[in-house]
Amino acid sequence: MKYLKTILLALCVTAFSYSQDLSQAKGGGVLDIVLISPGEGYSVMNFEGQISGYGSVFVKFKVASINTSKTSGTLDGQGRTILEDGTLISTPLKGTWKRNGKSMKFYFTDAINNGAMNFVMWDVDVLGKTADVKYFELHSSDN
Repeated sequence: MKYLKTILLALCVTAFSYSQDLSQAKGGGVLDIVLISPGEGYSVMNFEGQISGYGSVFVKFKVASINTSKTSGTLDGQGRTILEDGTLISTPLKGTWKRNGKSMKFYFTDAINNGAMNFVMWDVDVLGKTADVKYFELHSSDN
């Protein structure tokens, strides 16, 4: 019994130590859709705009459906950012999406080449050609 209590305590401490606070976004902004190019079972979408903490952002996604109704699927892409000081950073982007009418939700993580990692959520208005972006910092570039 003592062994079980020790294991449970260790699991609780580990879970608390590595848990992420997703209650408050670290930053965000609005990106414009500059291109939607349809393909067979997928679309390519290009975005650009300003994101707080990252400056000018340019993103390209391949958005592929996983069902015949095209209401959900996977996304795979690349992001580039030019910081205020002119530094160029990049990240691969992998995640999932869900569509309801003209609105899409994107969920993904990034792994920026400066060491930072974020959980990112986008609310995309396809007809309005905008994406409302929120990101939650998982790891800063320092750790």
